[in-house]
Amino acid sequence: MAIKKVLLLGGSGFVGTYIANRLSQRGIEVTVPTRRRERTKALIMQPGVEMPEADINCEKTLTELMRGHDAVINLVGILHSRDVVLPYSKDFAQAHVELPKKIIAACKATGVRRLVHMSALNADPKGPSEYLRSKGDGEAIVLGAKGDLDVTVFRPSVIFGLGDSFLSTFAKVLKKLPFFPLGYGHARFQPVWVADVADAFVDCLSDAATFGQAYELVGPKIYTLRELVDYTKELTGSTATVVALSEGWAYLQAGLMWLAPQPMLSPDNLRSMEVDSVCEGPWNAPANWRPTALEAIAPTYIALNTPKGKLDSFRFHAGR
Repeated sequence: MAIKKVLLLGGSGFVGTYIANRLSQRGIEVTVPTRRRERTKALIMQPGVEMPEADINCEKTLTELMRGHDAVINLVGILHSRDVVLPYSKDFAQAHVELPKKIIAACKATGVRRLVHMSALNADPKGPSEYLRSKGDGEAIVLGAKGDLDVTVFRPSVIFGLGDSFLSTFAKVLKKLPFFPLGYGHARFQPVWVADVADAFVDCLSDAATFGQAYELVGPKIYTLRELVDYTKELTGSTATVVALSEGWAYLQAGLMWLAPQPMLSPDNLRSMEVDSVCEGPWNAPANWRPTALEAIAPTYIALNTPKGKLDSFRFHAGR
């Protein structure tokens, strides 16, 4: 079946913006529901992108939104919650578990068979964090619908690229402070470029071979968190001292940061890092998966924001 119109849930965020752009470039109409349309003006300018104001947690609203679409992509996810509840808080349950249930019900009610779902590497109902446990339950719900719907699940490691809250956050802190307190520096990641992730989502839409499958999306290289911070420090030209924190101090730091209106880190994030976000040994990658190296992309949006990077860019374009 040719995909002509896609309902993109969570489409106004970092990854969603890239996916919406890819869909628009391919001539596919996109509907991106949002609660605050004025905050997403960049997407509104994309050809074929419609952005109605809507509450997607309302089952009736979600069902009405879905009518007339050929596929649904669900990117909705949160990293933090103010509550600490086992196995996970109401916030995590609503975003990662209850919403997938509502999406599946709406798909069945409207006859939309194609559903592509964003999970997470190490998503597991028995995982160490509320985030991973709720993501694991949500993924199981989606894969459990594969008899009725054509579902595909993607499990990315940490995603980087222009507009991220990953390397860009490191860069901001490194440029502003004389020291960078770092907990869990030994945690390992396999960062994947957001454009590669977007391509995987869009490429699979009409590919019947991906129906019923779950794929890991990881980059070509594994790094420790300390290596990623040191690399960002090198790109920014920062002279900040990276201070390794013990586990106790790391949780104290995360707890204090968690109190901020828009926290950069929470204790639950540290619990997620107890499991390395990497793929070692056999793993299920999409066909023709050729991920881009972090070193090929990071300098284009981290280093170029520094005086040295701007000078290097000028020299490059001047042919020097």
